[in-house]
Amino acid sequence: MSSSLSIHQARRLALSAQGFAKPAAAEPSLASLRRTLNQLGVVQIDSVNALVRSHYLPLFSRLGDYPQALLDQLAWGTRRQRRLFEYWGHEASLLPLALYPLMRWRMAQAADGKGIYRQLATFGRERRAVIERVLAAVRERGALAAGSLSTRAERAGPWWDWSEEKHALEWLFAAGQVTVAGRRGFERLYDLPERVLPAELLGQPVPGAAEAQQGLLLHAAQALGVATESDLRDYFRLTPPQSKAALAALLADGRLQPCTVQGWKQPAYLPGTPRIPRRIEASALLSPFDSLVWERSRTERLFDFRYRLEIYTPAHKRVYGYYVLPFLYQERIAARLDLRAERAQGRLAVHAVHAQPPGLDEAGYQALALNLWRLAGWLGLAQVQLNCPRAEGSQLRQALLSGAPA
Repeated sequence: MSSSLSIHQARRLALSAQGFAKPAAAEPSLASLRRTLNQLGVVQIDSVNALVRSHYLPLFSRLGDYPQALLDQLAWGTRRQRRLFEYWGHEASLLPLALYPLMRWRMAQAADGKGIYRQLATFGRERRAVIERVLAAVRERGALAAGSLSTRAERAGPWWDWSEEKHALEWLFAAGQVTVAGRRGFERLYDLPERVLPAELLGQPVPGAAEAQQGLLLHAAQALGVATESDLRDYFRLTPPQSKAALAALLADGRLQPCTVQGWKQPAYLPGTPRIPRRIEASALLSPFDSLVWERSRTERLFDFRYRLEIYTPAHKRVYGYYVLPFLYQERIAARLDLRAERAQGRLAVHAVHAQPPGLDEAGYQALALNLWRLAGWLGLAQVQLNCPRAEGSQLRQALLSGAPA
């Protein structure tokens, strides 16, 4: 029998599942980072550094001022420290090691030229000698960046603007034959999985594709709280046939339950019978690539908040700004801010504030100001500079002044 949720219940379920049910700890621990990462299951990596690399933000949004070095340790530390691996989860992503076996089918498909970019699949078929040469170099020399292998001078090759060695490493990475051992700046360093990942992990039985896809879809359901089939599919970027087959199996054995959500046209699904919080008292700035908001149609359905990233929109056509973060307050997305870390000047610049109807009350502006001061401190910036001429800017200015660190 299908249950029915109000939109407010659906929001509380989603926020709780995404780690916003509890207030941030005064001093986040390594254990709390691990719990949150396991709960989310995937953290998207993005190269834009207007504020901070995006993969650091989801933990800050949920846990507060944690040392970024702790995430580096979990992602790229020694084999004993490592609890995450890089792969194509939801785009380029960090994922808990426990999900590595569930990604082996995707690696096997990539090795067959399936589920990867057409140019890379073509490269895999036509440049086997280059791939074997690059794999031999990694095997012999250890963790390598693409630049250290490139035989190309300044001339762009026929495969995008990458060298053949870069293409070979990307193919080997997709196929699971190399993994990311670390990063130099933002540049990946590739090595053999057996030199990076725990031996007991690599020795686990490899589930079949259908079983793995069910596992990923179930994890998506647990991380989202309540979701449509398309929401579940998007979380780990399954195809519609993969997702629908996995969903049917999960419904048949009772691991997922159908439900309806007020205002949603499509049926939704729950992982069992979850407890719905009575209220959520969250207050957080969200990365544009946060898993709470990365599926834009779901964000609109869940929060009545239309969100688009305008980085690639010409400046004169932008509505809200270049790098805009939603502000989660209580159980709604109450505002959006165009932020920039101006590191040379030691300040966090707030270029625009746009309140979402019905707006923010005084307590909301105080919470937003506190988040901005905390973000600045976490980034090592001494000032918050407000450049917004809008009415919201005036209200935020008073809150920033009253909440400034002593």
